[in-house]
Amino acid sequence: MIKKVIKIDENKCVGCGLCATACKEGAIGMMDGKAKLMREDYCDGLGNCLPVCPTSAITFEEREIEIQATLDLGRGAGANQNLADANQSSESANQSSAGSNQSTSGSSKPTTAVPPLACGCPGTLAKTIVRKEGVHESGEALGNQWSASPSELPKGSPELQRATPGMFDMTILDSQLRQWPCQIKLVPVNAPYFEKANLLISADCAAYAFGDFHRKFMKNKITLIGCPKLDEGDYTEKLTAIIKNNNLKSITVVRMEVPCCGGLENAAKQAIMASGKMIPWSVVTIGTDGEILED
Repeated sequence: MIKKVIKIDENKCVGCGLCATACKEGAIGMMDGKAKLMREDYCDGLGNCLPVCPTSAITFEEREIEIQATLDLGRGAGANQNLADANQSSESANQSSAGSNQSTSGSSKPTTAVPPLACGCPGTLAKTIVRKEGVHESGEALGNQWSASPSELPKGSPELQRATPGMFDMTILDSQLRQWPCQIKLVPVNAPYFEKANLLISADCAAYAFGDFHRKFMKNKITLIGCPKLDEGDYTEKLTAIIKNNNLKSITVVRMEVPCCGGLENAAKQAIMASGKMIPWSVVTIGTDGEILED
């Protein structure tokens, strides 16, 4: 099968072993003082090893590889049976669909095609979100955080109804998202909100892992999110276009500690280099327990 895997330039490799340590898939090993791709089928093609290489000896390439059979982690006979069951279910669904189409083909009831929206998918419509500093949704001029004891809350307010004895601090945090869309794959490269913006490029899991994500990372930034393990393709080309076509003030990359997030960090790094611009940038790593590991 054709698969994207890493390629190691032995002439550039200095044998530091950082890539082998960074590879959580066990695809890279050290041999004769050089890094080697020991198992092509183990390489996930996400590049957690790329950012740590001090000599840029690692690149991507697509080539034909051989998938080695294995029986661990539930693979083998059980997986083959599941695949057979899935194929049988798919065939039954296709036959049912064909019968349904045949039964309705003779119906005299007309069908009307739904015309596509002129603007395309409504989820990709770019817009800027203006946040009013110091004003809460309720209209109270209490800043981005609202802290109050039950005795200070307005009578009959929903907040007072939710208050319980001993509850002396209630904090409501406003969203800090300043644009839409926020997915890397969907955002327009020439959107006006990029001009003179502080850009945040984040793994989508980070906002769930780190509780104070909006205030700590998103405030006063344009936020782009993605997952290199789930999204098809590479983010480098899209991010390069965004950086080239706009005057950005800074770039912050927030990634999780998991290996697949190395693809996000590497894409941002390669995009900055390809843009030819000198832009201050930093990388923050968040652990799966929600703690900041590197800042």
